[in-house]
Amino acid sequence: MSLARGKTVPSDDAAHVLVVDDDSRIRQLLAKFLGTNGFRVTGAADATEARQKLSSFDFDLLVLDVMMPGEDGLSLAGSLRRGSDVPILMLTARAEADDRVRGLEVGADDYLTKPFEPRELLLRINNLLRRRSSAEPKAAPVETIAFGRFVFNVKREELREGDEVVRLTDRERQLLTLFATSPEGTVSREALAGPEAGVGERSVDVQINRLRRKIEDDPANPLHLQTVRGVGYRLRFE
Repeated sequence: MSLARGKTVPSDDAAHVLVVDDDSRIRQLLAKFLGTNGFRVTGAADATEARQKLSSFDFDLLVLDVMMPGEDGLSLAGSLRRGSDVPILMLTARAEADDRVRGLEVGADDYLTKPFEPRELLLRINNLLRRRSSAEPKAAPVETIAFGRFVFNVKREELREGDEVVRLTDRERQLLTLFATSPEGTVSREALAGPEAGVGERSVDVQINRLRRKIEDDPANPLHLQTVRGVGYRLRFE
């Protein structure tokens, strides 16, 4: 099992994978490989440690080894499946068809036999996550948000203060739309900068300050558009 060169560094909102395997070398290899491909990775050496991690963190996907000391992966998968729909990918050194069937019967979503090519594991993980995302019900799109005496219509990209339309630049409309459509109105500095060349964090700060002058009574002490230290900015709306 060789490692491919990674492409990205995992962010705080990256998918979180729990790798459960009694082989420390495999845990370390997968942590490095998946980490450099944009995932957050936590390892566990057995089912007991896995349950401890599961009680402390929310994971987006589990990679479980079948053969482990104590409770095996099949038992753990079956137990977890009774109370969770988190995607489970089983790893095993066994190639027999009946073991693959047992894994699927207890609720595993996919199966990979050791030794395996890490790139295939990555593809299977991405497929499982896409499948889960497409199956999740989509939230109703946000139409308007209100903060203080202002109302922003997301569809029309129009900001009103009472009956008056507030003039916005194209960039300010983009910023308000990002805040309105983000969980809890919080957006990272990187997301606010976007992919456009020349839009760095300093430029984002300047744009935020300009927007604050239009929606805050005291831009130096903002009530609506607040700084989230170490993350970015948050628009507090109703």
